[in-house]
Amino acid sequence: CPFPRTEYNLCYQPRKHYGITSSISLAFPREIDHIYTQKLTEAMKPFGVFEGEDELSHRLAVLGKLNSFVKEWIAEISESKNLPLTAVANVGGKIFTFGSYRLGVHTKGTFNELDCTAVEDAFVPVIKFKFDGIEIDLLFARLALQSIPDNLDLRGDSLLRNLDIRCIRSLNGCRVTDEILYLVPNKENFRLTLRAIKLWAKRRGIYSNMLGFLGGVSWAMLVARTCQLYPNAVAATLVHKFFLVFSKWEWPNPVLLKQPEDSNLNLPVWDPRVNPSDRYHLMPIITPAYPQQNSTYNVSTSTRTIMSEEFRNGLTVTDEILQGKADWSKLFEPPNFFQKYKHYIVLTASASTEDNHLEWIGLVESKIRVLVGNLERNEYITLAHVNPQSFPGSKENHNENEFVSMWFIGISFKKLDNSDCVNIDLTYDIQSFTDTVYRQASNINMLKDGMTIEATHVKKKQLHHYLPPELVQRKKKVKKKKVS
Repeated sequence: CPFPRTEYNLCYQPRKHYGITSSISLAFPREIDHIYTQKLTEAMKPFGVFEGEDELSHRLAVLGKLNSFVKEWIAEISESKNLPLTAVANVGGKIFTFGSYRLGVHTKGTFNELDCTAVEDAFVPVIKFKFDGIEIDLLFARLALQSIPDNLDLRGDSLLRNLDIRCIRSLNGCRVTDEILYLVPNKENFRLTLRAIKLWAKRRGIYSNMLGFLGGVSWAMLVARTCQLYPNAVAATLVHKFFLVFSKWEWPNPVLLKQPEDSNLNLPVWDPRVNPSDRYHLMPIITPAYPQQNSTYNVSTSTRTIMSEEFRNGLTVTDEILQGKADWSKLFEPPNFFQKYKHYIVLTASASTEDNHLEWIGLVESKIRVLVGNLERNEYITLAHVNPQSFPGSKENHNENEFVSMWFIGISFKKLDNSDCVNIDLTYDIQSFTDTVYRQASNINMLKDGMTIEATHVKKKQLHHYLPPELVQRKKKVKKKKVS
């Protein structure tokens, strides 16, 4: 061969795969994307979504103290069980964070006195308290280990062997948040995007797992899936793509951050092929840690319809923002809920003392989705929209000695032909709901004298009897002057 031999080393680096599908776009951010992200950050600051250095230092100090107390308590319990001193020294224990703090998206806290409540009958038993001004939800899990090292990683499924189901549930919060952080391409872009989406959801009245909307972990998983689909995008782009993806999502196809794995521990997992009840979930968002669960089992036909409408509205607004036609503040404008419907249900919970009232409204709020379900099954109702915000009762309608909270549910009725004028009776729907609440309160020995619940159907024009004028008055539209 007259030509010299040339050797080539072909280096092929496979593309990193995020999630269960390939990415939609690997495009890197442009300069304008960074500018829009900075503007997004500035628009969120007035809402207190960023914690300052002093507050962060205080929170870390509180967690440090709490961790020390836990270790001291475990040592005391070990000594009371007559364990050898060498064993007591090595038993150990550890506080693990989860939720918004673990994800790095917690907001500014408030500083108040210590207040402690045990919620023993919750799905996951929890102690809620404020420690030196920081709100804490404390869960407990006992692991099948001789000792708990400080560097323990909870992501391993083998830790779940031989555990009580309540301990598995307690660990689930930490395991899910750790898995979400592991599965996103860029943690900082994910965190800023999640702050924006959580703020948007709260401002738009669709942030409440209890009432059938989405809670914090569900919003986090939707944002994480968006990050997987656009792994190199910055927050401004990701917020826009979030609305693009989920305004077009074909529910009830599930949102998955990874393929579910079977760890052969025989724990119940979300699987519509095996569990008939899972086939009825309307908006499944599946947790990535074993045992995989649907975090949105409370979603109803109405709440899914409302959230889908909000996704579409969010896409329209972010389109305008990225075209320079609007500011980010427009995304965080609250809806005018009290002008949206012609009919409302006013749900009123009353008690004779402040302590009884706090206990009572907690139970009533946890059952509101039962009322929504009753209304949805009414053949003449197409939508029942509960506003997550509660309001204090007006003194005009109640005794001064009563403690009162109100919730409002907007109702859409089916459009009927004029010939089919029907008098729609909601008595049964409301009565079966109030009976459910009273029965539950009686079963858990909560019901006390003065605890009452009432649901009343009112028209929009009657809302001024229940709410301050600024909430029910129609916003005046500013007329644009014609340029001649």
